[in-house]
Amino acid sequence: MRNFRELEVWKMAVDFVTEVYSITKELPENEKYGLISQINRSVISIPANIAEGSSRKTSADFARFLEIALGSSFELETYFEIMNNLGLLAKVNYQKLIEELNLLQKKINALRKSILNNN
Repeated sequence: MRNFRELEVWKMAVDFVTEVYSITKELPENEKYGLISQINRSVISIPANIAEGSSRKTSADFARFLEIALGSSFELETYFEIMNNLGLLAKVNYQKLIEELNLLQKKINALRKSILNNN
């Protein structure tokens, strides 16, 4: 069993959740059950899957949960794109979020590859 709290990628993902939640608070009320709900679910899924995967016995199982976290991050990236297209996100915020998310995706993928290569 790994200590997920020691993983840089998990810490980064938790910080990103906080950042995204503060942005979704600013979205229009009529998006409460649409974009806001979907965005919050996908962003919180990222660190949750990293943590859950760290408890798995095999490296292959942990890598699978990292793939799920990565999938949630791509889902989130899609929502950011939609928000940008709808004018719900300032261009500067959009760019910052995408850059941070892409860095998080790279770190998740690097950890996944490292785990599989050490197997």
